[in-house]
Amino acid sequence: MTVCRRASLLPRSIAAAAAVCSVLTSIAAHAQSTPPATHEGDFVAHGFRFASGVTLPELRLHYTTLGQPVRDSGGRITNAVLILHGTGGDGHQFLRPQFAGELFGPGQPLDVARFYVILPDGIGHGRSSKPSDGLHARFPEYTYADMVEAQHLLLTQGLGVGRLRLLMGTSMGCMHAFVWGETYPDFADALMPLACLPVGIAGRNRMWRKMLIDAIRDDPAWAAGEYKSEPREALRTASDLLLLAGSAPIYMQSAFATRASADQRVVEYTNASLGALDANDLLYQVSASSDYDPSARLGEIRAPVLWINSADDFINPPELGIAEAQAKRLQHGRFVLLPASERTRGHGSHTWAALWKSELVALLAATERAAP
Repeated sequence: MTVCRRASLLPRSIAAAAAVCSVLTSIAAHAQSTPPATHEGDFVAHGFRFASGVTLPELRLHYTTLGQPVRDSGGRITNAVLILHGTGGDGHQFLRPQFAGELFGPGQPLDVARFYVILPDGIGHGRSSKPSDGLHARFPEYTYADMVEAQHLLLTQGLGVGRLRLLMGTSMGCMHAFVWGETYPDFADALMPLACLPVGIAGRNRMWRKMLIDAIRDDPAWAAGEYKSEPREALRTASDLLLLAGSAPIYMQSAFATRASADQRVVEYTNASLGALDANDLLYQVSASSDYDPSARLGEIRAPVLWINSADDFINPPELGIAEAQAKRLQHGRFVLLPASERTRGHGSHTWAALWKSELVALLAATERAAP
């Protein structure tokens, strides 16, 4: 595994690099005026057994797709791309202009005229089965292994996808990408994890998560998960922690350059969070990472890996040196650290595709399948 602190990917010739730059220049000329058409669906996994041993009679997995599947002479889908969201998110987050507008349009890296893009809502998220559906704190505790298993069932049994052209994941989805690479080493042509570390969650990263979990559990209004109205003080604390975890110091110093504007941002963020968060759902979402640690099996990942973090990421601070050490254990690919700037968005840089789409173009070119 190669470690890189600039935008470059698997070793390419100077001529190939120039070709990629030419392609990107052409891509930049195409503005996406309207969002691509989407299809919504639900897959139900019957008798889904969680790692804890608990079985849910029906596990609903909601998904959004763009584009159409292309099949080879044997009927196998050849153009499927799976993109996995972060904690608290859902598949719809990838339809925002800073992501979809850079990737899915005509001539763009994941042009949906060529690719079949699948955006699932993970267990406990979006419109998939979650505690707030009615089971509340009686909903089975789920782990990242459970979430990946459910994603695999969605693809293979629900959508008929037996192999992926690309598996991309952001934040929690980034961690899922490493779990995928170890659990199903031959399922994807390439992996693109963005904004995570492939080690157990400890140190400051675990501390802010525990603070959030304790804020919910220790609030009397939570009522052991059977609250009639949301525990507002718990969610206010959670909102504060989420704002800090996703902060981008250079951008925020510029965008909120006065005390008044910074204070207003906190008020607006908190009000939006209190209107959108469910305490049980959030508790489960953050707790799901408790046993995540793919470090022991990183060498088993066979697919080429393009792993990208941002230097201003509060959750995955580069000064720890973890990424560089773990990257050496991967067989194929490269770790890229985006320099902090006014363009980066801290942990959220993963969904500002203009920052890293040149790397995606090179990854797709380097792993392109031979035409059938």
